[in-house]
Amino acid sequence: MKNTTSRRLFLRNSAFAITGIAVISPTITTAFNSDASPYLGYNPYAERKTDLRSGILSLNPVTVRGTIYQSDGVTPVTNATVEVWHLSPNSAKYRHRAKIIANEQGNYEFITDFPNREKGKNARIYFKISSTEKTSFTELLLNNSGAHITSEHWERNQKLGTKLFPERTVSMDQTHIQFNISI
Repeated sequence: MKNTTSRRLFLRNSAFAITGIAVISPTITTAFNSDASPYLGYNPYAERKTDLRSGILSLNPVTVRGTIYQSDGVTPVTNATVEVWHLSPNSAKYRHRAKIIANEQGNYEFITDFPNREKGKNARIYFKISSTEKTSFTELLLNNSGAHITSEHWERNQKLGTKLFPERTVSMDQTHIQFNISI
C-alpha cells in the first residue's frame, strides 16, 4: 500500500505555514526597519524636491519654510535632511512627499497643496528631521484660522523660545508658514 498524504492534511498544513509566515513577516520586517515613523504614510524612498504640488495651477498652495536648530534652540543644523509628507488633496492617500536638504544656515523651504484631513482632525504635514547625530519626528497642524503645533512639539522644542510657534501669513491666495524645529 502506498503512503500518500490526504488532500485535507495537505491543506491544513499549508494553512498553518501561511499563517505562520503572515504573523512572523511583519515582526521581522519591523525589527530591522530603522526608519519606523510614529505617523502613517512615511516613505523613506521619497525623492528630493521642493515642489510637492499636483500641478502648477494649484488652487490652494502652501509654502512652508523654517530653520532646523540644534537642541539648544540657537545653533542651526547644517545640511539636515527634512522629509515631509501629507494626505493628498481630496484623497486618503499619502502621495505628497519629498526630501529636502537644509542649507548651511539650517533653512529649508517647500511648496505643496493644502493637505486633506482625516475625519475629525486638522490637516497635517508630517516631518522627519535627520542630521548626522539625531532623528526627530513632528507634525504641523493646519486649518483655515492658522498653523498650529502639537503638545509633543511644544515640549521638545521649548528652547526655540519666540521661534517655537508657527507664523502664518496669506497673500494673493497663497499661504506662507514659518515653522522652526529643533532636534
